[in-house]
Amino acid sequence: MRIEVVTLFPALVEAGLAAGVLGRAVATGRLEVGLENPRHHADDPHRTVDDRPFGGGPGMVLKAEPLARAIAAARGRLPAGAPVIGLAAHGASFDQAAARRLAGLAGFGLVAGRYEGIDQRALEALIDEELSIGDYVLSGGELPALVVIDAVTRLLPGVLGDEASAAEDSFGDGLLDWPQYTRPEVWNGRPVPPVLLGGNHAAIRRWRLMQALGRTWQTRPDLLARRRLSSDERALLEEYCRAAGVEPPR
Repeated sequence: MRIEVVTLFPALVEAGLAAGVLGRAVATGRLEVGLENPRHHADDPHRTVDDRPFGGGPGMVLKAEPLARAIAAARGRLPAGAPVIGLAAHGASFDQAAARRLAGLAGFGLVAGRYEGIDQRALEALIDEELSIGDYVLSGGELPALVVIDAVTRLLPGVLGDEASAAEDSFGDGLLDWPQYTRPEVWNGRPVPPVLLGGNHAAIRRWRLMQALGRTWQTRPDLLARRRLSSDERALLEEYCRAAGVEPPR
């Protein structure tokens, strides 16, 4: 997988690539990330990449020309046909389905905005799609870029030590993950659920699915609204709700 990031602050991205899953993916060659700074493509002595917005208002706007040159340089290192994606609050929601889609590509580019945004003409001419990681304001697109890279990289073959980890993560099948426990069996008077200790794998799978359904219903009912529950899943969810004393979905 080849990813190119166009950013005014490459050190922020480099720091996120240096450890954990991303660090191992880079070290093993399963992930290659290039960085392109629009300042290197500005043609004035001060390396100016932004200017005041037409029409007035606070803040600065990223200029089209340095960004266009930076994106062109980044595109030149990407596989043919790889999309260039802008990271912006008005983009489509980035979710697990989007991560799976991007993981199926040979590569893609990410453009990290800054300040009040990017000149709209550059977006229209240079960006293939736009993504948002959530309904809140950040200082720039570098953290969203790392979020996208991390979510996608976890899905690449051979990146995780256990291939089942990605499949069983939250959102892998449209549900949140079930509760996890490890040793000791009792901590501060709180025991591990007995079903996890009995070695009955069918019972464990049933308990985990019930917990995932119940946790999703209690904290992210919007996810269940998009998922068609089987009759068995609905029965498990109702069982969970009875035990938890909460109202099941209608």
